[in-house]
Amino acid sequence: MLNKFLNVITILFFVCLAQHAYSQDLQSAKKAVKLMGCGFEITAVSYDIKEAWRAVEIGIEEIERIEKLISSWDPKSQTSEINDNAGVLPVKVDIELYRLIKRSLRISSLTNGAFDISFASVEKIWSFKGREISLPAPELVEESRKKINWKNIVCDELFTTVFLIEKGMRIGFGGIGKGYAANKAIKKMRELNIEGALVNASGDIKSWGRSLETEEWKVIIADPKYKGRGIATLLIENTSIVTSGNYEKYFTNKGKRYSHIIDPRTGYPTTGIKSVTVVTSDAEIADALATAVFVLGLEEGLLLINRLKNTECLIIDDDDNLITSAKLQLNYY
Repeated sequence: MLNKFLNVITILFFVCLAQHAYSQDLQSAKKAVKLMGCGFEITAVSYDIKEAWRAVEIGIEEIERIEKLISSWDPKSQTSEINDNAGVLPVKVDIELYRLIKRSLRISSLTNGAFDISFASVEKIWSFKGREISLPAPELVEESRKKINWKNIVCDELFTTVFLIEKGMRIGFGGIGKGYAANKAIKKMRELNIEGALVNASGDIKSWGRSLETEEWKVIIADPKYKGRGIATLLIENTSIVTSGNYEKYFTNKGKRYSHIIDPRTGYPTTGIKSVTVVTSDAEIADALATAVFVLGLEEGLLLINRLKNTECLIIDDDDNLITSAKLQLNYY
């Protein structure tokens, strides 16, 4: 009888050991949500699955907060208030929004206006629903284009106000907002007891720490010709990788495809490039640079990227040629 009792104790001991060992394995929590008008996928890796899920929820809460701050579609947001008072008066804003706008203007200067948050002045005359449409009247495009000018966004640091000089001007963060939200979400998630995290905002990816299987995160770069198929992979760690493509938001006119990215210099959507992937440490900067390369085109875009430190890119043009910056190393399929 004593032997049986000891056997039971032994079995229970080893079961407890096994359960303890299992609890020490890395585990992953992942959630897909729609925010900022696109799909987000938030992942956290931890030895404590509850902590991983907590990190995911905190990441989502941070993205929701950013959306309320920068959304130009929310009539109550500070961004909408800036737009509503264009040509009328300066608007006092939170320091966070003020600094985002100031950084956006620095990128406009760096790219000679290829990236410009005042592109929003023309966005309402275009529809990117993946179908054949007629082009708007050239006079309408030109009238709207005249309101695009990052130099007419006046920031007062003392009072943290933003003023759009010309009536009818608008700003929008479609070319930088997702990257900024990914940065902020990862920053919040890192404060918890987790080993790694990744935020994927429809191609705007920010990683930190390790993935579930390896020390690095494996990112698949989409093939613009075939939806759902990859063209190359890249291993990243504490890095950002942003891909902008003309295969999700676009329209066609007489068989020609137009990207959702507006050229601030012309007021028309860009053509000639199918996809731009930018790799650098900061998701906000990568997001803005991907937009700028689309606008600048192949040659000027590569010149821009190649003169920046620790920044690389992959460009796929309309003829399906794959062109990389000087030091980018990819694993092609």
